[in-house]
Amino acid sequence: MAEDRARPAFHPGQVPVEGYGSGGFRFAGMSHRGSILCLPSGIAGWRPVSLDDIAAADFDAVLAESDRIDLLLIGMGPQMRLLPRALADMLQKAGIGFDPMDTGAACSTYNILLGERRPVAAALLAVD
Repeated sequence: MAEDRARPAFHPGQVPVEGYGSGGFRFAGMSHRGSILCLPSGIAGWRPVSLDDIAAADFDAVLAESDRIDLLLIGMGPQMRLLPRALADMLQKAGIGFDPMDTGAACSTYNILLGERRPVAAALLAVD
């Protein structure tokens, strides 16, 4: 029998975030445990679990779609915190505006801007 391999979580296209908490998110009638990236190409699992865990490479998918993103909302967990300067500089250099906020506010703002058909993306850290 062939070896089973876990596939990275992915849902094609942009859909609203239906809920968050308990360490994950709900969208498109599904649930995902852990952090997520909401990009123009779709929603994918995102590696970081906290602000201290975020590295430049965690934004590779965002940078790859930078021509389709005007604003990146960054859900920083239960509280708004500033993005480390090196990461902020990287996003600015790529021409991506960003707005750090708590994860709940980021989910709400993402849904509103998505409903307005704005070129928005979100990097959302899961919260309990």
